[in-house]
Amino acid sequence: VVPGGVGNTEQQVQALVGLKPNAYVGTPSFLRILLERAAEAGHDVSCLTKAAVGGEALPPSVRAEFQECGIATTQSYGTADVGLIAYESPAKEGMISDEGIILEIVHPGTGDPVLEGEVGEVVVTTFNRTYPLIRFATGDLSAIMHGQSSCGRTNHRIRGWMGRADQVTKIRGMFIHPLQIQTIINKHDWISRARLVVDRDGHNDRMTLHCEVSGGVDQSLADEVAGTIRQICKLRGSAEFVEFGSLPDDGKLIEDLRSYK
Repeated sequence: VVPGGVGNTEQQVQALVGLKPNAYVGTPSFLRILLERAAEAGHDVSCLTKAAVGGEALPPSVRAEFQECGIATTQSYGTADVGLIAYESPAKEGMISDEGIILEIVHPGTGDPVLEGEVGEVVVTTFNRTYPLIRFATGDLSAIMHGQSSCGRTNHRIRGWMGRADQVTKIRGMFIHPLQIQTIINKHDWISRARLVVDRDGHNDRMTLHCEVSGGVDQSLADEVAGTIRQICKLRGSAEFVEFGSLPDDGKLIEDLRSYK
């Protein structure tokens, strides 16, 4: 094992050339930097044939670059507080939940579990005797995948890291939290899903709650929802009803479209 870290790139390239390790463990972005620097200097680092990466997202395009360099790559997902949360197997069919934790996917900011397959926030419980955590909210988005991996591992799988769940937004000097939006949804049982869209009308902030509703719901009930928005958020906002299933399934309860340029 050759310990390293981000930085001292030229020295680490020299270590690759001289020591010829066959595996890399670290972030995918730094592995990419090492490969680029080695190519620029004309060094042969074909000794690297496998990599275990984590700490950030691994886009398919970057994985393909590693594959072209002869490096078979698998990724893991974890946090400093929990440690390992999920990992890829050779099947590369999602990421398998670590057996030492309890993993849940919940509506961001609420703690309420989502249905299987829906995108939500990753919440983890670990009974580590030294550092136990009960329902630790990671702030990351993912979704449970149906079925088991073809590699033979039987624990449930997630789709990997899908972005951040942090959606607290400041509107007209007031902070609006995802929990407030979920509270509005819960007060109207005919709303299946909703998203608060924040934009600008001229120089004024405007917020509109886009609500998925099933057939038979009258648009006149939008005023009732607008009243709930003002009650919960202490700000005026409007409601707009959209077709069932039309909102993106990305776990977001608040979408800020304002430009700050």
